[in-house]
Amino acid sequence: NGSLHTRDGRININNARFARDFTPIDDSCDCYTCKNYTRAYLAHLFRSSEMLAGTLASIHNLRFIIALVEKMRAAIFDGTFEKLKADFIAQYYKK
Repeated sequence: NGSLHTRDGRININNARFARDFTPIDDSCDCYTCKNYTRAYLAHLFRSSEMLAGTLASIHNLRFIIALVEKMRAAIFDGTFEKLKADFIAQYYKK
């Protein structure tokens, strides 16, 4: 459906503003999609109903969730989970 998670919140790649956005989905992400494709290309794939669009979006979204869980696990062990939670919510839901 074109929803992608970034550290700054969820984006809908189908929005017109992404048609000429030649940056990665999320600069801080280390996934295959972010390293090799731009927002503009993903927007094109979704508009063209290409199967690759869903695959690349899923790769990114899964890596986002896995990275978040890794950070959460480390924060639990360090005793800093509440700070991580507050920081994540403040950045993800800022508007």
